[in-house]
Amino acid sequence: MSGGVVAIVIVAIITSMIVRLVKIQHGMNPDRRHRRGQSQALLDPAQPTLREQELQREVEDLRERIHVLERIATDDRKPQALADEIERLRDR
Repeated sequence: MSGGVVAIVIVAIITSMIVRLVKIQHGMNPDRRHRRGQSQALLDPAQPTLREQELQREVEDLRERIHVLERIATDDRKPQALADEIERLRDR
């Protein structure tokens, strides 16, 4: 792949992750399109629900992925070194 195509793919991935993070932070469930807390009327609002804990872990994972993608996108490496880095990160 040429450098331009790789950059476009990385930008698209980062953009989709940012959109997902924003939805999660605003209480939107990206998979079901409903607001968090609608069925929690009887639960203690001070305690995070299992779903909120799951979403928090997912947000942390997505932030880490974005950090890795930003590092890959900004490093000035040759294509083979970039491919090697991607493979090494996949194996983690």
